[in-house]
Amino acid sequence: MKRKRIIILLAALALIAAAAWYWGVREKEQPLTLTTEHPHNGYIATSVMATGTIQPVDTVTVGAQVSGTIKKIYADFNSRVKKGALLAQIDPSLLTAQVQQVTATLQQARSNLAYQESNFNRQSQLYKAGAISKADLETAQNAYKAAQDQVKGTGAQVSAAQRNLSFTNIYSPIDGTVLSRSVSEGQTVASSFNTPTLFSIAKDLSKMQVRAAVDEADIGNVRQGERASFTVDAFPNDVFNGTVQEIRLQPTVSANVVTYVTIIDAPNNDLKLKPGMTANINIYTQEVNNALLIPAAALKYQPDATTAKTFKIQQTEPVREKKAAISPGKTTAPAPGAVSGYAFVWLQKGDSLIRRRIETGLTDDINVEVLKGLNETDAVITGQQSTPGTKGGGGTSSSDRSPFMPQRGGNRGGGGRPR
Repeated sequence: MKRKRIIILLAALALIAAAAWYWGVREKEQPLTLTTEHPHNGYIATSVMATGTIQPVDTVTVGAQVSGTIKKIYADFNSRVKKGALLAQIDPSLLTAQVQQVTATLQQARSNLAYQESNFNRQSQLYKAGAISKADLETAQNAYKAAQDQVKGTGAQVSAAQRNLSFTNIYSPIDGTVLSRSVSEGQTVASSFNTPTLFSIAKDLSKMQVRAAVDEADIGNVRQGERASFTVDAFPNDVFNGTVQEIRLQPTVSANVVTYVTIIDAPNNDLKLKPGMTANINIYTQEVNNALLIPAAALKYQPDATTAKTFKIQQTEPVREKKAAISPGKTTAPAPGAVSGYAFVWLQKGDSLIRRRIETGLTDDINVEVLKGLNETDAVITGQQSTPGTKGGGGTSSSDRSPFMPQRGGNRGGGGRPR
């Protein structure tokens, strides 16, 4: 009798513990909330990112063709100069002396020419009178011709010396702005083997260009005439626009990275852009206005076991694909910039979830262009979450096994592939 009471007491305690656990300790089931968005019309584009350097469209380096000491500087940094303006002067004293020297030699040659001409005429008369031999006449004639050639040669030396003297004045070849000055007064320049650079002049700073380095993986999408935008660190809130003008075929290799120089024209009417600035560039390879867009997250959503407890899962789309390279039920987003791909999204209609196959266009990893399969009234599911319950944990994103995948022991991975 006593043993029977103990058994009954233990059974009663077990029932009380079970009830207490069920009503008080057991984690209550959390309501499921779906996140949906309607397709909307908007702008979408794919772009290529690159870095580059701002530089003037046309830059001319001014050098010296003669050697000497800089006597005077007439232009400095940022000076605006006109074509033909005097920029600098090299000390002309040595070249002036050289001109005087060859000029004197020319005078001697002319005097000798006059004497040889007179002697030749005299010898010609004597030869006609039979007073001298023909050899004497030819000697006088040869001396006369040599004197003529000497005058011509010395005259050319005078012209060269005068030309070199004119090179001591350095003039601007274009209208523009002086970007750099490499010499100072009193400095000696030597132009024996190469032309030393004295000034660098930009033709027009209101028209700049960006020398962009585009990676070899992206250069195939870049075309002449495409729109580009860029920013510079000096004006982080300003976006500058330009146009791809040229894609140069010569590659540049640095640290095993191959890039191609792409020239982008950029107006600079307000003169904010300065030569040498670093630009962060976006080249828009494809653009669509008024495209039907959905979030890229919608292509990754898959209902799971928790969803199946709350909503009815309907498979209304055919699983056999004709042109698509996507397996049935695979909802991976297309690669950035992909055109005319296929994917699947899930729509919410009341308490039902319906799978819909769509044709996709451009994607920028945030939004995806929908070419076919949706309209603006559809509620596209982009995700789900559990509303926090009264006990046992907060709201979490549901990631149980999909009811459409074969069950595997120990696997708690997210979203599977519908059959």
